[in-house]
Amino acid sequence: MNSVIIAAAGSGTRFGSDIPKQFHTLGGKPLIAHTISRFEECGSIDEIVIVCSSDQINSLGKIVIEHSFTKVKSVVAGGNTRAESVKNGFAAMNKDAVIVAVHDGVRPFVTPKEIDAVVAKADETGVACLVGLVIDTIKEVDGEMIVRTIDRKSLRRALTPQTFRYSILREALSGDLGEDVTDECSLVERLGLPIAFIEGSSRNIKITTADDILIAESFLADQAR
Repeated sequence: MNSVIIAAAGSGTRFGSDIPKQFHTLGGKPLIAHTISRFEECGSIDEIVIVCSSDQINSLGKIVIEHSFTKVKSVVAGGNTRAESVKNGFAAMNKDAVIVAVHDGVRPFVTPKEIDAVVAKADETGVACLVGLVIDTIKEVDGEMIVRTIDRKSLRRALTPQTFRYSILREALSGDLGEDVTDECSLVERLGLPIAFIEGSSRNIKITTADDILIAESFLADQAR
């Protein structure tokens, strides 16, 4: 079996709303419900564990019931950092899992096809990351000055899900989980293990600001058409 940990414990301070962004209404239902639906529809995922802040557990539990999500095994409280939250989710999942995916709760536009592809790649190689192209020209700065232009052909943006063989993610989560850890592949990098990648869609956006909701609504409208 394969499992996914959906990380939804962020406070969303940059979103500028009293409502955490994962609960913001998108297309008539909570944003997090769209995200969960992607994994419900995905044949390569058998189990879903959701990590959220402790005061959101009841709210998320209601969403799971209202939308009849059958793959959600548990909703657990997160930690003080993203990595700690993922570790809490890892502890709650089935120990028989072969591949474990980790996904941002506020990335509602990942497709089941992308999930299947990155899960299959991790099954083949051990670790895989969904990535996006870097389309802007990237500059390195020093103080107030630009010092050089970085060749973007060799750069990719880390998306989610990121996928791991169970034993590899267990080892990665056993190390230092400081506040500077922003994704799980960086923990695997510390182990010195190779990480494969799958090219993902530019629509797999992370809802971070209120403006992102406008983009998300346009994506939903396009899907409806």
